[in-house]
Amino acid sequence: MRRLPRPSDLAGRTGPALVALVVALASAGRVAAHAGGVRSATRGSITVPTWLFLATGGAVVGASFLLSSAVTDRAYIRFIDTWGRRLPDAGRAARPLGRLLGVVALAVTVAAGLFGPADAGGNAAVLLVWVGWWGVFVLSSYLVGNAWPAVDPFRAVAGVVPSLDRDYPDRLGAWPAVGGLLALVYLEVVTPLADDPRLLAGVVLGYLGLSVAGSVVVGVDDWFGNADPISRLLSAYGRVAPLTRTDDGTRFRVPGMGLTDADWVDGRDDVGFVVAVVFVTTYDGFVGTGPWAAVARPLVEAGVPALVVYLAAMVGGYALFLALYLAAARAARRTADTYLAPAALARRFAPSLLAIAAGYHLAHNLATVLQLAPTLAVAVASPLSASPTLPRLIVPDWVGGVGVAAVLAGHLLAVWVAHSTAYGLFPDRLQAVRSQYGVTVAMVAYTMASLWIVSRPGGAPPFV
Repeated sequence: MRRLPRPSDLAGRTGPALVALVVALASAGRVAAHAGGVRSATRGSITVPTWLFLATGGAVVGASFLLSSAVTDRAYIRFIDTWGRRLPDAGRAARPLGRLLGVVALAVTVAAGLFGPADAGGNAAVLLVWVGWWGVFVLSSYLVGNAWPAVDPFRAVAGVVPSLDRDYPDRLGAWPAVGGLLALVYLEVVTPLADDPRLLAGVVLGYLGLSVAGSVVVGVDDWFGNADPISRLLSAYGRVAPLTRTDDGTRFRVPGMGLTDADWVDGRDDVGFVVAVVFVTTYDGFVGTGPWAAVARPLVEAGVPALVVYLAAMVGGYALFLALYLAAARAARRTADTYLAPAALARRFAPSLLAIAAGYHLAHNLATVLQLAPTLAVAVASPLSASPTLPRLIVPDWVGGVGVAAVLAGHLLAVWVAHSTAYGLFPDRLQAVRSQYGVTVAMVAYTMASLWIVSRPGGAPPFV
């Protein structure tokens, strides 16, 4: 019987090649800015043929699967998954201050949106939401840790309103959060939320009103634990981060290892939410590309309302992503030759997809954050007055390489999480490896789609 190569042997042979592939891809392109009024950083063209760029990215994921498959020592896998160090905990003491800062930021956002300068590029509301929150804060949730429970202003306001404490319907699960996340990204794409501070303030107030109403009916804990899309999004991203809150305080762990614990993915609704997190980042980037314009233009010119075209792309794209993942789970059942149901496999492997979403979010927003951080600081210092000269940083070309590397790093981390999950599910080593085939194929497809979007010249979505 042939001996499987040791991890160190395989790493010695394939590790340098894998690193070289990552470096080559990381130097090939530039990253896109965010939508709307903060879409000021543009993508450059890649310096290698697109087919080679995408094939190399897929090869990196495939090679990482082969490399991780050689790691068969369960004790070693368990050690990586469970390793951690307890840190001094200041979370409880800082929570009141965090909530106060969150409420102040919410008040500044609304005030600046309603009464601040009309120019989106200098309005504190636009910059706070798209750069400060969607860029910096969400980015910190998967790079450092999820601090949203400590600063969530919507929950702070909703928490002071009496509740009827009706039972939250179990059949709804996380589906309201799925719909809410898709709706928020759809509004961001089809409306000038990043260009119109007044509209943005109205949407923020509407979200606050919905949060209060939901909390009045079912209670704060049930609403924000199940139906609130922002809370669930940041909680999911927080499982990628190295810092986490436990009953014993703050714990430092290997980044991404919070994804190996799938107890929080309890049903198809939770799987649907994870897939939605992956999909919305892809959708947000795709609708700014030239190929999407080529698809949308003839439909709009034929008389189909642009809003309907974008809605169809949102719903159809999400259904396609979910179907692809569920098909991968069914393939895992066949290749692993297991009695576990496809739904059970889908639940267990779903958290690995969050590493993919985090890597793409970083690639999609890093340039914007770096470029507009000085503008954000100046605008927040005087939120109701316009400044004629707001500073912006010139983003160097190497930032695009960091973005591409982030996409690949997210996919490589996802491969390891799936590998660890498989070894926690199956007692047989070969069965554990075979169970990952379908998920790996899906990851390669996601990788190539993400890299293709990053490689495209970007811009504002057409017709909206």
